[in-house]
Amino acid sequence: MKTEELINQIRKKKSFLCVGLDTDLEKIPPHLLKEEDPIFEFNKAIIEATQEFCVAYKPNIAFYEAYGIKGWKSLEKTIDYLNTHYPEQFTIADAKRGDIGNTSTRYAKAFFEELNFDSITIAPYMGKDSVEPFLAFKHKHTIILALTSNVGAFDFQTKKVDGQELYKMVLSTSKTYENPQNLMYVVGATKAEFLKDIRKIIPESFLLVPGVGAQGGNLQDVCKFGITENIGLLVNSSRGIIYASSDEHFASSAKEQAKKIQLEMKIELDKLK
Repeated sequence: MKTEELINQIRKKKSFLCVGLDTDLEKIPPHLLKEEDPIFEFNKAIIEATQEFCVAYKPNIAFYEAYGIKGWKSLEKTIDYLNTHYPEQFTIADAKRGDIGNTSTRYAKAFFEELNFDSITIAPYMGKDSVEPFLAFKHKHTIILALTSNVGAFDFQTKKVDGQELYKMVLSTSKTYENPQNLMYVVGATKAEFLKDIRKIIPESFLLVPGVGAQGGNLQDVCKFGITENIGLLVNSSRGIIYASSDEHFASSAKEQAKKIQLEMKIELDKLK
């Protein structure tokens, strides 16, 4: 998907919501466990309930790999369902891959060609030759982990190297990679106060922002410092939406929560006029 198509969807839906599909058999409604593929049935219901209020879906790959081949098949069915029924939705493989060049190329083929995701999250620690194989795919997006929302982010990401924070070096250096127009970045909502400096380095790039809701991030703060004329934000909510309820009405509860966030986003988007 081209960036322009994503922007058009955001403007059309008045939403920059990404729904995280972190599907856990221990948390989904018990009645679904009777189904042949409970993970897919849960995802399908969540997608149908929330698709009008969001512009992206982000399956966290670990939640599928944890169940072996059955989980991988559930992932395949989920992405196929999205691409078939809702091709306008931007899809993110939250895989956090990143390895030497030939390995990264195989990861890219797996998620971009075999599964046909629009994007993938990448750990940039191994540098240029681990990232550029993903960037080589036209109309696919590589989402680099820049400043994450977890507590351990301060272990390395904000440490200074030659007088500059490491995450800022990641942002600046990545702009020199081949096909940088295909780059997006993960910046945690719990780090909203950092967004002002981040926007000085990457003023127009799209940011994938996790941590709103369950992790304590604030949407208004994220928009205050991070939004651009072309929006430039995808704000993710996972647990707060998909596990809004654990009973048989889980889908309608997820819908209400997604709608609530979308209405908040509409207020922020209207400020751009």
